Amino acid sequence: MAGHSQFKNIMHRKGAQDAKRAKQFAKVIREITVAAREGMPDPAMNPRLRAAVLAAREVNMPKDTVERAIKKASGAGGGEDYVEVRYEGYGPAGVAVIVEGLTDNRNRTASDVRAAFSKHGGSLGETNSVSFMFQRLGVVTYPLDVATEDEMLEAGIEAGADNVETTAEGHEVTCPVDSFFAVRDALETRFGEPASAKLDWRPETVVTLDEEKARSVLKLVDVLEENDDVQAVYANFDLPDDVAEALSA
Repeated sequence: MAGHSQFKNIMHRKGAQDAKRAKQFAKVIREITVAAREGMPDPAMNPRLRAAVLAAREVNMPKDTVERAIKKASGAGGGEDYVEVRYEGYGPAGVAVIVEGLTDNRNRTASDVRAAFSKHGGSLGETNSVSFMFQRLGVVTYPLDVATEDEMLEAGIEAGADNVETTAEGHEVTCPVDSFFAVRDALETRFGEPASAKLDWRPETVVTLDEEKARSVLKLVDVLEENDDVQAVYANFDLPDDVAEALSA
């Protein structure tokens, strides 16, 4: 019976991974759709679409799936019409939360997000009720082996970046939102395609959580991220090492 249980556990885990992958694909396809309709269907001529294609590669989306999504979005009247939405509120322990989404039904998405906050110990606020506690940045990352720390720092400064940080995980270049595409393109010309390139919300201050509060906050984040209309969730919490270890056990 132990073998059977182990097999079921593996199958369950694989099923969960497949479901997560499908959800990631769906979210990236929405971004590709919006980006392709907003500008040219050629990634080389459309910075937002180029970023979306890079996001597709990050989640290992097949090239033909990306091409089909661009083609469908570029067709006259084809597919759904998505609009960008943003929600802000507070989760458990006073953690500030920003939710970004793409939806074809604002009422449905707003209702779902509000219900998630209410059910999991939070409250949805007005627009800009918590975003002042975050900084909006462009973030470009590269693997460690593409350049030395000095080379990346020099390239970042020349490109107009605000900061370059090199750690064991790799190089991270941050810049103002309005210069994001210029910085990314300058770095790409010098070092090739980045590992990731996106706009991000970075908290100015963080709330340190114990294990109980962390579980509550992470449950809210998980529920929000499960929503098909939600593209990304940002929150200003920090987990001490012992809490992170307890949660991953």
